[in-house]
Amino acid sequence: MKDRITKEHIFKHSIDKIWNAISKAEEISTWFIPADFKAEVGYNYSFNSADKENCSQITGTVKQASPYTLIYTWIVANTDVETTVTWKLEKIEGGTKLYLEHSGISNYPVDNVITMFKSFNGGWDNCINQLSGYLTQEVHAR
Repeated sequence: MKDRITKEHIFKHSIDKIWNAISKAEEISTWFIPADFKAEVGYNYSFNSADKENCSQITGTVKQASPYTLIYTWIVANTDVETTVTWKLEKIEGGTKLYLEHSGISNYPVDNVITMFKSFNGGWDNCINQLSGYLTQEVHAR
């Protein structure tokens, strides 16, 4: 069983625009879910979904927040399992390359690992699609 999910995506947006979208609570709350988040090492954040069907809370601690690299722990409500999410941005010609990694999934109990892996994998695909849609809307809104 793989222990990490990796995603890469090329955006036609500036690295600073994407950095703000993944590191500022106001922006995260717009395209993802309501967030109490600061890209500051040691900050204990929370993401809180108000959706009744998929009500969930994610908490964790920011471990690294240097220019264009953001790493934080990820703990799903009602579990004591800590995993790690890493975002890295790289400026490329004509835009930005985003690299996302979610690791430590094998920390879940054996009977739950495959379910969590599938859930996170699909969730991160949706997350990147939502981010892409948000960035496109922001560009056209200005």
